[in-house]
Amino acid sequence: MGNKETFNYTYSAKQQEEINNIRKKYAAPEEDKMEQLRKLDQSVTQRATTAALVVGISGALLLGLGMSLVMTNLSEILEFHQEIGMLIGIIVGVVGITLVCFAYPVYNRTLQKGRERIAPEILRLTDELMKS
Repeated sequence: MGNKETFNYTYSAKQQEEINNIRKKYAAPEEDKMEQLRKLDQSVTQRATTAALVVGISGALLLGLGMSLVMTNLSEILEFHQEIGMLIGIIVGVVGITLVCFAYPVYNRTLQKGRERIAPEILRLTDELMKS
């Protein structure tokens, strides 16, 4: 008849478990679709929050510097004339207030742009999740 070659491998349960454990260490971790969806949504929110915090904190620091120039003798320490120090302090303070006021619009704009950027991927994932 024909020359049939077959290979038979037998592993014990202990060996099979060890092989699976080693394989898990080197295999890329599989994320489920829901976890991918959460991470995408969270990344957009975090980016917008970070941008708003940078703008707001910078503005608050500039406002504080302007107030220090106006209300203390910091202008004398920096060797400015008192009136010049007050004028610079007012200008710096107004710039700081403006930045603080722009923090929320920066958040909204960054969030909107981020959502527009990842919308196709979010919609694809939600369609896949709804079908399952």
